[in-house]
Amino acid sequence: MKYPLAAAVTIAAGLLSSCTVGPKYVRPTVATPANFRAPEPLPSSQAASLADLKWFEVFKDEKLQGLVRTALEQNYDLRDAVARVEQARANLGITRSNQLPQLTATGNLQITRLSRDGQFPLPVSFVPNQNRNWGQAMLNLLSFEVDLWGHLRRATEAARANLLNADENRKVVVTMLVSDVASAYFNLLQLDYELEIARGTLETRRDSLRLVQERRGGGVATLLDLRQAEQLVSTAAQIIPELQQQIEQTENQISLLLGKNPDGVVRGRKFMEQEIPPEVPVGLPSSLLERRPDIRAAEQTLIAANANIGVAKAAYFPQLSLSGLLGGQSTQLSSLFSGPNSAWTFVPNISQPIFAAGRLKSGVKLAEAQRDSALVQYERTIQTAFTEVSNALIAHQRTRESRLEQEKLVAALQDRKRLAYIRYRGGVDTQLNALDADRDLFQAELTLAQIRLNELLSVVQIYKALGGGWQ
Repeated sequence: MKYPLAAAVTIAAGLLSSCTVGPKYVRPTVATPANFRAPEPLPSSQAASLADLKWFEVFKDEKLQGLVRTALEQNYDLRDAVARVEQARANLGITRSNQLPQLTATGNLQITRLSRDGQFPLPVSFVPNQNRNWGQAMLNLLSFEVDLWGHLRRATEAARANLLNADENRKVVVTMLVSDVASAYFNLLQLDYELEIARGTLETRRDSLRLVQERRGGGVATLLDLRQAEQLVSTAAQIIPELQQQIEQTENQISLLLGKNPDGVVRGRKFMEQEIPPEVPVGLPSSLLERRPDIRAAEQTLIAANANIGVAKAAYFPQLSLSGLLGGQSTQLSSLFSGPNSAWTFVPNISQPIFAAGRLKSGVKLAEAQRDSALVQYERTIQTAFTEVSNALIAHQRTRESRLEQEKLVAALQDRKRLAYIRYRGGVDTQLNALDADRDLFQAELTLAQIRLNELLSVVQIYKALGGGWQ
């Protein structure tokens, strides 16, 4: 027991005297704006944020919620991200195991028969028994590298950061998936609404065409009036197949996000019934650094790169490894583990690089350059996040202004069309004015639908830019 105790003392002394080379990670100081840039001043109270809400608290259409839940279970990109997290977790376990002693057991049995009639004959008196049995059983008590300079701990630190990076990237995929499903669903509802407008317009124009045909039969309308009415009918009829094509392809896009074969999508609330929050709280700009998973993922990449500098610098210093065996050797299996046949070894080994032709120095420079690159990526990710939030806020406010004006235009054109057809039927105005009013109203209604879609999508983009959806 004396020698294993000495080995344990040596290990403990090595661990106590060890240090960790390489720079200690300190989060970089990043200048954050006092407020997010927006066309109008944001509310003074910015403690709360839209991104703090769960995705099902933001998107309240039950059918949309069902689609998002299915996507979170079956989407291929998300399943791949989860698998990458498990890969990183396993790699951390492998790397961390290098810090601990390795115990293995070995054993072998050798049976040999010696020939009496070989090149040098052996007399019976010299070799009474031609059979020779040899057995050996060993327990590797130690196979351990003393982490004097912390390169194993730095490697574990880097592996742990890579695991956290993979998990944050999984959250990025979740955020993107929620926003993609919501955007595609709102786009589908908008196409449904446009199709409804097109069909209503087509029915109205067919009524107008019948009126023109009757007036032409009475000698009131001209052939030109008839052709113009037919043109409007064909225009409205032609747009319907295009909208149906876009609807079916959008359904296929949603099915792919859900990890399903192409199929139809069940709708919930109608397009005009979708809620648009009157105010969108964004929170403090400084909180964006903690809320957005892509920023946290970039920081974990920086932490891993910083730890790898320590791994590279530790290669300059001596490496101490310990190994030991405890077991028995005997020609008889029955006495293999008896006292006289016991065997043990304890082998400390130290190695020090002397000349590596610049490899170690280049390794440190490579690790430092990779750290600098990760720092640039981290800072760029933060600036990109602020830009995305600002763009989404600008889109939300400006699109709302545009929608309000477009609603006024649609209301005016609806009244104009009504008055134009009354005057036309009364014979006090030409058909051209009535047809122009009909055409302008149709285009204005389609434009209003697109603007309202953009307003819905701006809410989705704000939620995504603020880092919501992964909770």
